Amino acid sequence: MLRSSRAVLATAACLVSLSVFADTASAAQGLFMFDLSRPSLHDSKPRPGYKVKSNKVRLAPEFRRQIVAYKSNQKAGTIIVNTGEKHLYLVLGDGKALRYGIGTARDGFEWSGTHKVSNKREWPGWTPPEEMKRRQPNLPDYMPGGINNPLGARAIYIGSTLYRIHGTNEPWTIGQDVSSGCIRMVNDDVEDLYERVKIGAKVIVL
Repeated sequence: MLRSSRAVLATAACLVSLSVFADTASAAQGLFMFDLSRPSLHDSKPRPGYKVKSNKVRLAPEFRRQIVAYKSNQKAGTIIVNTGEKHLYLVLGDGKALRYGIGTARDGFEWSGTHKVSNKREWPGWTPPEEMKRRQPNLPDYMPGGINNPLGARAIYIGSTLYRIHGTNEPWTIGQDVSSGCIRMVNDDVEDLYERVKIGAKVIVL
């Protein structure tokens, strides 16, 4: 009886250890893995270039946040959005920049220009523009901030335009032409950028 009890306890301890190991490994990779079970407003699905397994999506290496060599005559703190590359660069100075993967405007909604950051919001609410509601009549008049909101965890407002640099509840769309003009990032990345960028910073969209 004693041996049987010890065997049961040993088995239970093994299972707990495996569970803790799995949770720790998952947390360590959390920067690049995202839960696909959260609902969204759109029917977009994971695209090529992303690994999908067990309801998770991992960013392709070229879209992961990283410091890169970057030549620019812009001062540190400037945001440069290269829509062709699907990269956003935050100029650091000394020939370096922090590079993020982004999702950009689909055909017919592209734009370019130079503006300044005019506002910043955490977990912003979303009021779909009238022209967007005409294209998608099922959209609500207003959606409060939260995990189901397509603006994601943070929004950085670009000048007096309708466009923002914002998070997303569809992380698999990074690297794609998917938006109506806004620049989207995974929530981890837009939270990082949000903390680094000041209101009044220059934003250049190429």
